[in-house]
Amino acid sequence: MFELKIVTDFAAAHQLALEGRKCENLHGHNWKVEVYLRGEKLDQSGVLMDFGVIKKQVAEIMDTIDHRFLNELPIFKDNPPSSENIAFYIANELQERMSDPSIHVSRVAAWESNDACATYIRDS
Repeated sequence: MFELKIVTDFAAAHQLALEGRKCENLHGHNWKVEVYLRGEKLDQSGVLMDFGVIKKQVAEIMDTIDHRFLNELPIFKDNPPSSENIAFYIANELQERMSDPSIHVSRVAAWESNDACATYIRDS
């Protein structure tokens, strides 16, 4: 099994309904995002997938949330824009864009600060 990882980032604001907590106030983060892909076979070039292709696909997803008020986006209409749900959104959106069915998004970690992240682990 091979696993690839890319790291990217985005900035956005959100508001969470955590009773009596600071996060109830509108606030923002500079999120760092780690994306992991898994697969068993390498192509003729000896790679699982070209990093440039992965980065382009992830960048397109980041464009949908970068410099936005996440609570106003339709993708977070039914699920609050927590780090957990951000990781979930990115993982599933990227998996839908995978053209090779043998390559799977295995997990996505969304870091909202240097010492706090949420990871969504996809079932293959």
